[in-house]
Amino acid sequence: MGDLVSLVLRSGAPQLRLRIAAALALVLLGKVAAVLAPVLLGDGINTLTPAAGGAAVVVGWTFVSLAIGFAALRLLAACAPFARDAIFTRVSQSTMARAAVETFGHALALSLDFHQSKQTGTLSRIIDRGARATDFLIRSVIFSLGPTLVELVLAMAVMTLRLDWRFALTAFATLMIYAVVTFRITDWRLSHRRELNEAENRVAGLSADALINYETVKTFGAEARVVGGYEAAMGAYVDASSRANGSLNLLNAAQSLVLNLGLAALTVMAGYEVAGGRLQIGDITMAILLLSNLYAPLGMLGFQYREIRQGLIDMEQMVALKQRAPDIVDAPAASDLPPASGQGARLAFEGVGFRHDARSQGLTDVSFAAEPGQTVALVGPSGAGKTTAVRLAMRLLDPQEGRVTLDGVDMREARQTQLRRAIALVPQDVALFNDTLFANIAFARPDATPEAVRAAAEAAELGAFIDGLPEGMSTLVGERGLKLSGGERQRVGIARALLADPRLLILDEATSALDGPTEAAIQETLRKARAGRTTLVIAHRLSTVADADQILVLRRGRIVERGTHAELLARQGEYAALWRRQTRER
Repeated sequence: MGDLVSLVLRSGAPQLRLRIAAALALVLLGKVAAVLAPVLLGDGINTLTPAAGGAAVVVGWTFVSLAIGFAALRLLAACAPFARDAIFTRVSQSTMARAAVETFGHALALSLDFHQSKQTGTLSRIIDRGARATDFLIRSVIFSLGPTLVELVLAMAVMTLRLDWRFALTAFATLMIYAVVTFRITDWRLSHRRELNEAENRVAGLSADALINYETVKTFGAEARVVGGYEAAMGAYVDASSRANGSLNLLNAAQSLVLNLGLAALTVMAGYEVAGGRLQIGDITMAILLLSNLYAPLGMLGFQYREIRQGLIDMEQMVALKQRAPDIVDAPAASDLPPASGQGARLAFEGVGFRHDARSQGLTDVSFAAEPGQTVALVGPSGAGKTTAVRLAMRLLDPQEGRVTLDGVDMREARQTQLRRAIALVPQDVALFNDTLFANIAFARPDATPEAVRAAAEAAELGAFIDGLPEGMSTLVGERGLKLSGGERQRVGIARALLADPRLLILDEATSALDGPTEAAIQETLRKARAGRTTLVIAHRLSTVADADQILVLRRGRIVERGTHAELLARQGEYAALWRRQTRER
């Protein structure tokens, strides 16, 4: 709740404090009017007197004026919530948006390991449900439960002063029993709601996972198996939903029983008082109306309490997500990188060690330096540590031993925004946004001109492909770029990296999905792109890195050989054996 109040105060809604004050004033005004209206009607009824002979009732102007006042106060009590909502909606919606934006931004700041182990659909649901819960909690706690307590106090005061303290005690006892029954049964229902949430998360995660990996499902003919798993998850959801609804019906029945018993007790007490001449007919009307007015919000109290608890459960995961500390953060005294020299960056690994949680192997005592303008290649079998080295070079991971420097600055001491602008990656599997070709290329530099974006596309050998499309650069690439071939996606990734104009360019199997002629053309483009920047290349095909200034051979997280292509061949070691094997395959 403290986080919720803080969210409201930093929601950024216009005239925030004025809107909050006006909304609270309208709430209080509506509740006072709701309590005073029955008093006016009771007094009006008490003014009615029988005519001579007792055959009729004389209606005087006093009754008419009190009846009009009763209707006016009822109208005010009914309209105050509408005016409150009109004023406060901007605040509640701004708070919901702030919660979603902050949680989404925090999720993007979390570590690579977190995102690799979290289902995308589940994470999206946590953000969405948590943000929507903030809006409901604001309305329920501030504008429903609080005002209901105020109305209860006012109604008990009126009953004590105008009727008898026993009426106030009866009303209070009824409401306390109602609250205890509601809270006890609702707390019992929480386990059912948690089960329902977990089942819903599983359903959302399975569907999103299958739709994202549509090609894999189709390739292995696994539609029936995936649908079967989805059906089982939906079956668990149906069971959880049935248990939740059954317990809800029990709660509603118990609430109705308590409220109606309380109303019957108050009515009987009032009848005895009227029969004894201690109260008038108008007083019993006032008592019944006061209690009925209380029952209206109380009828929603159970629902609101349930939804508040549900909202807290929904926020529970969102708050836990926001409290999860990112692994990669800027140091308190983080500094900018030195200005770019125009010759590329100097990347150095100094005794770097890193071990993954999921496997024992990572990097061990890795040291090398890529001087400005040089091309350094990392080669070796799968699992040797090449991808880990790339992630350390981009500061997606921090070394557990040693340090990684860029232009002499330890990456842990540099601002991440500076590092991201200085480094560009072309991964083996380029993931694109469901947007246009232009937007995907320009993602690296949103302020780039159309001419610059086109030039980057031409440099990546995309010009002829784009010219052949009916919509050109405005062509939508589909979810994760699946409307494009693997080679076309990689060329878009290369264009994006070239547009970023980094001082350190990292190529992780950047031409692995291209055919021979296209690969040769892009390799020539990449050779030109290396001018004025340092390049770190990950390669399985050694022919693509034969011209590298330095080749590092990794095995089991250690550098076992280093040198130029010619030097490594002359040593007749592991690199030479790998070269001979690939040459024979060709």
